[in-house]
Amino acid sequence: MGSVPSAAAQILISIIPIVGIVMGSVVIFFFLFWNHREKMLMIEKGIEKKNTLFDVESFSLLAGLLLFGIGISITMLFAIKEGASYNLLGGLIPLSIGLSLILYFIITRVQKRNNDRRAGNG
Repeated sequence: MGSVPSAAAQILISIIPIVGIVMGSVVIFFFLFWNHREKMLMIEKGIEKKNTLFDVESFSLLAGLLLFGIGISITMLFAIKEGASYNLLGGLIPLSIGLSLILYFIITRVQKRNNDRRAGNG
């Protein structure tokens, strides 16, 4: 049997997620607050903001590569350390999400090429 962590360690382990959630909430609050202030000032000055399009393909490639790298690292670590167990899901989940995003990028790129060829020939 394993030893029970000390009381201080248990307190720290329980505080870490709480601090993370609070800090994430603070970041989101200030983002929304400053974004609102920016919009209000732009309305006062009569400035129109150009709509910038979000490049989903580039984002899916970047996020896919990052998640794939993280997932393969964690999967290999858990596979070596503990073998085939439920802990392996901690690496397989980001690995599969990363592969899915990379696959999405490849499929949209192929579809875009096919559409460009059809448009050029038609």
